[in-house]
Amino acid sequence: MNNNQYLDVFLEEAKEHIASLNTYLLELENNPAQEVIDEIFRSAHTLKGMSGTMGFTQLSELTHEMEDLLQELRNHQLTVTPQIIDTLLRCVDILEELVNDIELNGEESQRDIQALINSLKARNNEFLSNNTNNKDAAEEISAGNIAVHSFNEYEGRLVTHALDKGLNVWQIVVRLADECLLKSARAFLVFKTLEAFGEIIKTEPIAQDIEDEKFDNEFTMYLVTSQGKEEIYKALDTVSELESVVIEPIVQESISVKETSSFNYKPDDKDTAQTSESQNDALNRTTSVNTFKKTGKTLRVDIERLDTLMNLVSELIIIKTRLDDINKGEKDYQAKQREAIEYLERITSSLHDAVMKARMVPIENVFNRFPRVVHDLSRELSKEIDLVVEGADTELDRTIIDEIGDPLIHLIRNAADHGIENPKERIEKGKPAHGTIKLKAYHDGNNVVIEVSDDGKGIDLDGVVKKAVERGLIDKEQAKNLKEHEITSFLFEPGFSTKAEVTDISGRGVGLDVVKTKIESLGGSIDVTSKKDAGTIFSIRLPLTLAIIQALMVMVGSEKYAIPLSSIKETVIVSKEEIKKVQKTEVTILRGNVIPVIRLNRVLDVKSDSDYNEMTLVVVKKGEKDIGLAVDELLGQQEIVIKTLGNFLKDIKFIAGATILGDGEVALILDVNKLV
Repeated sequence: MNNNQYLDVFLEEAKEHIASLNTYLLELENNPAQEVIDEIFRSAHTLKGMSGTMGFTQLSELTHEMEDLLQELRNHQLTVTPQIIDTLLRCVDILEELVNDIELNGEESQRDIQALINSLKARNNEFLSNNTNNKDAAEEISAGNIAVHSFNEYEGRLVTHALDKGLNVWQIVVRLADECLLKSARAFLVFKTLEAFGEIIKTEPIAQDIEDEKFDNEFTMYLVTSQGKEEIYKALDTVSELESVVIEPIVQESISVKETSSFNYKPDDKDTAQTSESQNDALNRTTSVNTFKKTGKTLRVDIERLDTLMNLVSELIIIKTRLDDINKGEKDYQAKQREAIEYLERITSSLHDAVMKARMVPIENVFNRFPRVVHDLSRELSKEIDLVVEGADTELDRTIIDEIGDPLIHLIRNAADHGIENPKERIEKGKPAHGTIKLKAYHDGNNVVIEVSDDGKGIDLDGVVKKAVERGLIDKEQAKNLKEHEITSFLFEPGFSTKAEVTDISGRGVGLDVVKTKIESLGGSIDVTSKKDAGTIFSIRLPLTLAIIQALMVMVGSEKYAIPLSSIKETVIVSKEEIKKVQKTEVTILRGNVIPVIRLNRVLDVKSDSDYNEMTLVVVKKGEKDIGLAVDELLGQQEIVIKTLGNFLKDIKFIAGATILGDGEVALILDVNKLV
């Protein structure tokens, strides 16, 4: 059976369960409550079932072993220890890697999970060592003519726990009548009847074979229940076409446990007859992988938002019919047409809002990854670090959500490694031993602001200036007059770091140029503020969406360009006399501030008449810096749909994309971050 059609659903749900495992395992460390263990068990159990159904054996095997260990925790046979939590967290890491492999290649990559499986089994030894040698017990039971019931380790533990708690475990052998036509349907009725009494822990043959009618007229079930034999007989007596029902109790002495198989499987002689078939299966799997296409991105949308979209599309159909029905010969033709167009405009505006809301997802989808990151960093750095998250319900466009995770992880690692002091140093400064990293998100107009802050030592501004002079970014004279925001801007220079020794984790500044580039590629900006011994705040400002933006349309020569409104501070008109030259750079003074001027016709290589007595400037901002972009004419504000230029033109400097205007013309969208 080809399961590729279900792959997107599997990946989406698998990622949710892995995120849940991370969250609850970290909570378990501080709160080993039964409900927390139950949540972890539920995620592992579901992931095991999903993986088995899809044929992902490594995922299924590893989650099965996790489930065994978690069952011991649920039944209080084991107690929660840091070693158990670390082992389970390592398992979750491998599960995440396997899921990523499946997303990229359509199949699991072979990974050495045997060591982890052995570690999980070792944690169970405390319980297993209390059991007698099952093989010897089986031989003794067999010699005494007592029936032996064979279970795997997991089933054996369930039976033992049930018997210890005083529950009954019944072996129920059901034989169907010879004239029974729908054997699987009849077996299903038996299953449903017995499930009302308790839990069916095993069937012979397996449930899938019973469902597919791959059995004769007889099948066996093992039921854990508090009910007696008579009640079960009475219930099964209501099911027709059963020739016989035999119910026997399972006792402790009759249990034989066989070891669960693992991936180190070597076929014996009887398997060699299947070699040819196995090779064909392997060939089919290889062919499947070679033709596998990377899964598409999916988005879960609230049904109410889809209902709104459906209603608006219905309105569009109605207005289309209305426009078609307007007769040009009618007396009030123009008034009716104008009214219909106004109605159409309201619908399209509402449709735009509805689509934007449908694309929005809470930023907690990203933030949920970080408690685990901080937990691991705390262990690695021998520091005590708490993570505080605020505004996780803040919504952001899915395309931005997918891209913002890596920059945030980098900032968190920087904060943990270089910002937060070790406990001894913090106590000496009069701070609590626990350091704090705070993630905060909130809306600000048409933007979302994400702040990554710490209460650590702050940035050594003198050290930054010294490093900047050493690298030749500024000279000693310039260094004397620098403002704080100018000093911190050096942190975003490629390869800039004040740390003498770069660790495997990070140094404040290492890679921040990559963070900045990534954020700017999303149409955002990043700023940093710091105070000695009080901490550092990185503020990231991002647009709500990358699909539709408000823009100012301008003319440069004979060409139209769009400048994102979120980057514009104001527009001004200055005379030629107000333009001065400072160190070969044109500047103007606006309300006492010196603003550099960039002539767009020269930057974009566009022919333009530059002999005007007045110059129109669009003043754009980037952090604390303002710059005037000289244009020929302002056309007005407009809502535009961003279109990418494609892979062939994606690296064009100063251009962020293009848009198609109402008259069919194409206008390029300027990348203000690259211009400034």
